[in-house]
Amino acid sequence: MQLSKRQEDIVNIAKENGPITGEEIASTLNLARATLRPDLSFLTMAGVLEARPKVGYYYTGKGISNVIGEVLKQKKVNEIQGLPVAVNEETSVYDAIVTLFLEDVGTLFVVDNQNILKGVVSRKDFLKITLGDNDLNKLPIGIIMTRSPNVITVKDSDSALLAAKKIQEFQIDCLPVLGKDNDKIDDELVGRISKTHLIKIIAEIDI
Repeated sequence: MQLSKRQEDIVNIAKENGPITGEEIASTLNLARATLRPDLSFLTMAGVLEARPKVGYYYTGKGISNVIGEVLKQKKVNEIQGLPVAVNEETSVYDAIVTLFLEDVGTLFVVDNQNILKGVVSRKDFLKITLGDNDLNKLPIGIIMTRSPNVITVKDSDSALLAAKKIQEFQIDCLPVLGKDNDKIDDELVGRISKTHLIKIIAEIDI
């Protein structure tokens, strides 16, 4: 990921002249202050620049390579998570496969009647069971799922960076997101976060 040409110019100006006001940066670039507002906000959020009231912007010394990590660190899982697709343990493998394809997801979550996470089933799990001589209409999904507490999860209050690290470390495509329902239950299934959610954040960085 690279900064845009204008963002690089702003960083260089701050390096050479900081602290410097937004108006002075805009004047140097022959642009209106309002035009630079999104770039300055992004660079500040990413930690490349820091802003001090009545003083101005200055370069923090952080390399551009840190930008993605800084953005992911500031984003919370509950800001980017998607809706989970869940079934119960008694659901047949056949019905679960149908749900998987109808919902166009790669992972199904298994919950109880209180929406507490009990397990996870991936496409690989389905592939393995279909290769055998099994009656998929009679086989419950609870037989093939990975059960809690062996499921890798994140909390809705965790950072997107933590989610990305878990996805990378455990080589999985999707994580169940646990949270609270009206502060009553700590580990209710409230969402899912996938590689797609994380890629979307990264794709939006180069504004």
